[in-house]
Amino acid sequence: SVLDGEDVVQDALLQAYRKLNAFDDNRPLRPWLFRIAHNQCIDFLRRRRVRRAAEVDAIPLESVPPSEPSGPRVGRAIEHLVLILPPKERACVLLKDVFDYSLQEVADLVGSTAGGVKAALNRAREKLSTSAVDAHRVRPLPNPDALRLRDLYVERFNRHDWDGVRELIVADARVRVADRFDGPLADAPYFARYDRVTTPWRLAPADVDGESVIVVLERGADTWTPHAIVRFDLSSGRIVRIVDYTHCPWVLSAASSVRFETPARIPGSSGAVLLSEPAGGYE
Repeated sequence: SVLDGEDVVQDALLQAYRKLNAFDDNRPLRPWLFRIAHNQCIDFLRRRRVRRAAEVDAIPLESVPPSEPSGPRVGRAIEHLVLILPPKERACVLLKDVFDYSLQEVADLVGSTAGGVKAALNRAREKLSTSAVDAHRVRPLPNPDALRLRDLYVERFNRHDWDGVRELIVADARVRVADRFDGPLADAPYFARYDRVTTPWRLAPADVDGESVIVVLERGADTWTPHAIVRFDLSSGRIVRIVDYTHCPWVLSAASSVRFETPARIPGSSGAVLLSEPAGGYE
């Protein structure tokens, strides 16, 4: 998910900034940053695995979809690496077999030697070849209550009904405007910012790379164009965290597919729009 990737990058950069005082200027910067980003990725995958397991357990058995067809799946493969391999072996496999670094480059990044990397690769490949991938994990079905809450949020937001929007959000909710702000929603001029925007805009329910989110649309001459993505976290039927990627347009352009409903009041613009090739235009 490009959204998850952007969150991990921002968290890694924040951690690096906080640890700058402890960084040894005589050491190369790249391996240090890589280790921070690597650890952030591992922490994220572990949290996601726990969350997904809880979501699957909460789904009635009759609503569980068939398991995914067998075959290479990047997300499951990376989670498999996390489960099977210790950190050094996992890093060596990713750097050599996925990113195609040389043995010496991998050694520099993980603080080892070329011989040590070779040994770690042999051990890791043997473990991966003899362990069975969990083929029975299923993706949780979309929560109908969450989808209804998303649609209600969009409807009230488009009417600038800020009191109605706040009814959907817990009092201590947080907001993250990526690259700009991260803190309590009560302390942020988040809604006021949208109230002041002079360019015509609308929110719309959307599907980005299979995830149910919200897109911010901007109006052009005769159509609406997706400008940014907004996602939120729920707890007990209310919103506890909002993440807005308005200042990170590359997140949207990096998505492989974006589906959304265009506002029907613009002549000729109603209906579903599929963005299948961000660099090449809309279909």
